[in-house]
Amino acid sequence: MSRRQAREVALQALFQLDLNHSEGREEAQETRAVDAALEEGEKLQPRDQEYARLLVQGTGENLQAIDALITESSREWKVERMSGIDRNITRLAVYEMKFSEEKLTPNIVINEAVELAKKFGTDDSGRFVNGILGAMVR
Repeated sequence: MSRRQAREVALQALFQLDLNHSEGREEAQETRAVDAALEEGEKLQPRDQEYARLLVQGTGENLQAIDALITESSREWKVERMSGIDRNITRLAVYEMKFSEEKLTPNIVINEAVELAKKFGTDDSGRFVNGILGAMVR
């Protein structure tokens, strides 16, 4: 469960960074966003806090490549037109599937992303995120 909580913190930080978008993310911005998300939720163990930070940093460092992969898999939706929650859940999942040093099976990543979408998104978010990520692994 702690990895799921770390993903929730990372999602909240990514959403905040996306909402307050500025050219070229700085490490200090990412740190502040993660710290703010950590203050809001349940207390995480240090290793889970570090995992949340890794997710935010890795997603930010690979954002252009991640968005390109999402664009390829979502022919009918431009990344910038997706809801902020769906966009950042998908980005987070793509980072974990394609760029993270720790290789997780796509089914695990997709399941976690769908659960985040159900919790934070709209009624259609789970299906939407599942469809894009599913298309990406086919």
